[in-house]
Amino acid sequence: MQKKFRSTGFFRIAPAALLALCFLQGCSVLRPSEEPSADEATETASTSGALAFTLDVRSENGSVARHLERHLEIQRFNRFPDLRDTEFNRLMAEAETNARSLLAALGYFNPQLSLHVEDTPAGSEAPRKVVIEVEPGAQSVVQSVNIGFAEPMNSDPQGQRQRARVERGWSLKQDDVFTQSDWDSAKNAGLRVLQRDRYPTARIESSQARVDADAEKVDLRIGYDPGEAYRFGALELQGNERYDAQGIRNIARIPTGTDYSEEALLDAQQRLASSGYFDAAFLMLDTENSDPQNATVIAQLREAKYQKVVFGVGLSTDAGPRLSIDHIHNKLWPLGWRAVSQIAVDAKSQQLATQWTAMPRESGWAWFTGAQLERAEVGDYTANSFMLTAGRTQSTGHIDRRYFLQYDFSRTEGSDTPGSSSSLLGSYSWTGRYFNNKTNPSSGYGVGWELGAGYTLTPEREPFLRGRARWLQFVPLGERNEAGRRSRLAVRAEAGAIVADSGTQMPLSLLFLTGGDTTVRGYAFESIGTRAFDDRLYGGRYLTVGSLEWQRPMTLFGNSSDWEHAVFVDAGSVSDDNAETSVYTGVGTGIRWRSPVGPLQADIAYGLKLEQFRLHLRMGFNF
Repeated sequence: MQKKFRSTGFFRIAPAALLALCFLQGCSVLRPSEEPSADEATETASTSGALAFTLDVRSENGSVARHLERHLEIQRFNRFPDLRDTEFNRLMAEAETNARSLLAALGYFNPQLSLHVEDTPAGSEAPRKVVIEVEPGAQSVVQSVNIGFAEPMNSDPQGQRQRARVERGWSLKQDDVFTQSDWDSAKNAGLRVLQRDRYPTARIESSQARVDADAEKVDLRIGYDPGEAYRFGALELQGNERYDAQGIRNIARIPTGTDYSEEALLDAQQRLASSGYFDAAFLMLDTENSDPQNATVIAQLREAKYQKVVFGVGLSTDAGPRLSIDHIHNKLWPLGWRAVSQIAVDAKSQQLATQWTAMPRESGWAWFTGAQLERAEVGDYTANSFMLTAGRTQSTGHIDRRYFLQYDFSRTEGSDTPGSSSSLLGSYSWTGRYFNNKTNPSSGYGVGWELGAGYTLTPEREPFLRGRARWLQFVPLGERNEAGRRSRLAVRAEAGAIVADSGTQMPLSLLFLTGGDTTVRGYAFESIGTRAFDDRLYGGRYLTVGSLEWQRPMTLFGNSSDWEHAVFVDAGSVSDDNAETSVYTGVGTGIRWRSPVGPLQADIAYGLKLEQFRLHLRMGFNF
């Protein structure tokens, strides 16, 4: 026996249409002299109290029974105590067809069904019971998969590579159990592979699941029509009046002339949205009125006002309660640069800072300058510091670059302190981020480094070198769960060094301290350093930090969730002499919630050196 099931657009819109129809008919009234229509019965059922019948689905397969009880259409009419026999008989006749359709969607194409009605004892919640006995049989499996593509994809070398990605990533493979939901997911996933790169107008031209119910086999056939291959053209701005149009295009950096990429379009949209010049930014490719080889990108923008003041209140386990006031000016006279100034106060520091940044050039490079005045607890000292910096910065794709000249001055308060010192430092930094997700990564890596050369200015003039490097990698482990997520290892390492004469006094802001939520858990923020002055905590010239963390998705009540469990070990040290290094180790466990803006983390860690527990809370992902 051969049966054919063809997917159509109707099944994608029918649930929404039914819901809308139900709302539109919410005021209908069932008249005693008329038999209820299906739609009228549905609405009146939600308001009636007494039960006309109950439904009992019996099967050795409990999941099948629960699925039918939840989705059978006859359930919609069980609260009509005056349901007429003719209407009830019609519902019973339709119930078998409905049950077979629901079972077919689960891959059971040859079930044995038995429907009958039983009278219930007096005093029961309903006068009768509809009983459906089900022997679903074996689930059908996929016998073959045929994926076809229309021209010009087959003759285009780049299109062939994309075709290979669709075939390689096809999720419903030979010998897999067939279900309608898996079939729909596989088709749509293949379509998304095409639409993400080069073929934004791709569509499913045809699809067919050919079922041999007797043999319990399904042959799948799908044809994709990729449409035209698109290339990025010029960026058209809509809604921009206050700010320099070319500067805005330089921020977006649409790769004109290259193949269309959804990722590149979303990255450009994110750069505009996070630039501070706009309250909203939405980018789309014009596929209706543009040449596919030079397709216009339309940016729909809602400009931000020139000035804005933001008040912030926060709490962290490292620095306690925090209050901040930010003032933002998007076109500050006389340079017209964007200026972000902040006053911030917490339990350990008071800070006044400002950062001015110009619109980027066509190359992506932008000038910046900034200043910071701070009074803070640094180790066992209270230090007053001042920093002035100026340079250029560039952010392209996954890579950030920056070179700058920086002046630092610091002075410690009280007697028996290192006193004051100052320096001038020229540095270059490079950061590459290659994660699969910008806010909640589960694989990939990031690497960054900074190298500078400078001179101390006071109390004496001495040359020095300063370098710092960091690395983070996520290593997936095991099989994916129902939500497509896997366990992973998060491996983190950081190292820093200052090379100078042993008697050279460095500004406190350039020395290294570690410990806290993002470094060595189990210890307070920047509580790991040297004991160079009167056995009091002070910054050091050499830094090493390492961390190994196992992250595992959690299952709640048998279902996948956005929660994860983590077990970790951190270690770090700060010293002035590598031969006299003391390693601080922390071990612990914690939970993670994958929020839309990044992971929310709560960790409890035990510092082996101090033999104490410490709670660490953190929000978001940064590298």
